[in-house]
Amino acid sequence: MPAIVIAEVPTVKLPNGAEMPVIGLGTYKSAPGEVTQAVKDAIDIGYRHIDGAHFYGNEKEVGEAIRAKIAEGVIKREDIFYTGKLWNTFHRPGAVEPALRTTLADLGLDYVDLYLMHWPVAYEEGGDLTPKDANGKIVFADHDYVDTWKALEEVCEKGLAKNIGVSNFNKEQLERLLKTARIQPVTNQVECQPLLAQVELSEFCKSRGIVITAYRPIGGLGKPGEPKLREDPKLASIAKKYNKTISQILLRYQVDRGHVAIPKSVNKSRIKENFEIFDFELSKEDVKLITSMDRHLRLCQIPDWIDSPYYPFEK
Repeated sequence: MPAIVIAEVPTVKLPNGAEMPVIGLGTYKSAPGEVTQAVKDAIDIGYRHIDGAHFYGNEKEVGEAIRAKIAEGVIKREDIFYTGKLWNTFHRPGAVEPALRTTLADLGLDYVDLYLMHWPVAYEEGGDLTPKDANGKIVFADHDYVDTWKALEEVCEKGLAKNIGVSNFNKEQLERLLKTARIQPVTNQVECQPLLAQVELSEFCKSRGIVITAYRPIGGLGKPGEPKLREDPKLASIAKKYNKTISQILLRYQVDRGHVAIPKSVNKSRIKENFEIFDFELSKEDVKLITSMDRHLRLCQIPDWIDSPYYPFEK
């Protein structure tokens, strides 16, 4: 039997009137053997937004879980908001639609609700998703993300993607894209957590009607030397005040800023915990206090890309 849905998931309205649930299940680095059950658990708990990508290598298993829950009658297709992403090796405009059709075939779905350009950086096209030369350096392609975006607009107009957006774009890249875009990106998915609060980017996106989707909202992936937000005394004090966990405070922090959060987990109790954030709100003072932790500390860094003209981070 499906679990009882804990709460109706709030949504943010996108420019075309579509609604995007403010919390989703991230699937990055979720192993194929685990992700199917994780997505099933999330849907039973009440999640209606699943965030995936071709690069993650697990869209077949994610699609299997979604289709299983549709077959069980737990959800209808229109109840689920699925986000997919165009990988760097498919930036040539003619490669965009075939790449999306591969994603749809893997998922077993007729459309995605949102399709993002995963990065502004283009790789050489070919079989390897991370093409490297003889010296082990990434092989870039000179495709301009503005041209890639035009192809994304075409798949959106064909109905293969209901909405389109970007991921990991900086303010200048967004401004350049918006100058020629016929369909504006509905979201910019970026790393956003207290140590990288993205205040300026968030304000810019809000001024243009673009929603920030926060990945790694609870912090890093447990790499040695990474700050552990779930052990921070300041956050622990706020969590105690609201009788919530630090993870729940960090997710509510994103929602109260008008962002969408996509925490990743394959653990059922953690997936459930991450969903239980709709029975409280943070005070403005506490939102400000958490933002004051900002150190512009980016946990997701890709120094190998620094030579690309489309490198999105500060050099």
